[in-house]
Amino acid sequence: MSGWFELSKSSNDQFRFVLKAGNGEIILTSELYTTKSAAENGIKSVQTNSPQDERYEKKEASNGKLFFNLKAANHQVIGTSQMYASPQSRETGIASVKSNGSSEKIKDLTSA
Repeated sequence: MSGWFELSKSSNDQFRFVLKAGNGEIILTSELYTTKSAAENGIKSVQTNSPQDERYEKKEASNGKLFFNLKAANHQVIGTSQMYASPQSRETGIASVKSNGSSEKIKDLTSA
């Protein structure tokens, strides 16, 4: 089963999306957007940029955990991964975003 995007509204009336793998695990989380259309554009940006190796920025948090950002061509962060314990698990996460990021399936939870 392939992954999908979930578009939702936060408690302060902003919008965000997550990319989920086929098993339902969140593999990428967006920033908050002030409009639904901006969040939808963020999804389109993931669909465009996720296959490209050079769009992944590998980082280490202050607690030593590893994560990555997916960036657009303009170097803006589109989404951030969960925290990983090892470089290998982070690479698996990147591979998952690459394989699921082009998904056309969007579950719109904003009216729920």
